[in-house]
Amino acid sequence: MTRFSVNGRSVNVDADAETPLLWALRDHLGMTGTKFGCGIAACGACTVHVDGAPVRSCSFPLGAAAGKQVLTIEGLSPDRSHPLQQAWIAEQVPQCGYCQSGMIMAAAALLKAKSHPTDADIDAAITNLCRCGTYARVRSAIHRAARGKA
Repeated sequence: MTRFSVNGRSVNVDADAETPLLWALRDHLGMTGTKFGCGIAACGACTVHVDGAPVRSCSFPLGAAAGKQVLTIEGLSPDRSHPLQQAWIAEQVPQCGYCQSGMIMAAAALLKAKSHPTDADIDAAITNLCRCGTYARVRSAIHRAARGKA
């Protein structure tokens, strides 16, 4: 049994400690906003925050989450009112949308670390993959959210 917090709520997950956090969230807790992409921590579709830091949950063991605070896309804002979510909508970032929850979570971590990132900062921090190629709109949305113009 692994005890940790998800989006401010204490949870217990009865699964092997080596189970990826992604599957604990999706299969055990029913939180399907975090997506499976590659399974090798390369694409970023599964990005969540653990104690404030972005992690690729497909390769983060459940046991390592014990006693920690996990934030998922569902916890960022229950009604899409977070400035990044509003900027994503305003800039029409998603095409297929599959990678977007992980992309937004990576962007949230970036803005927490740097409130007004440069293009170079964004390129260095947002290593998530988007098959639709909306990277220019992602960058515009991050700048919009940083300006408070969501």
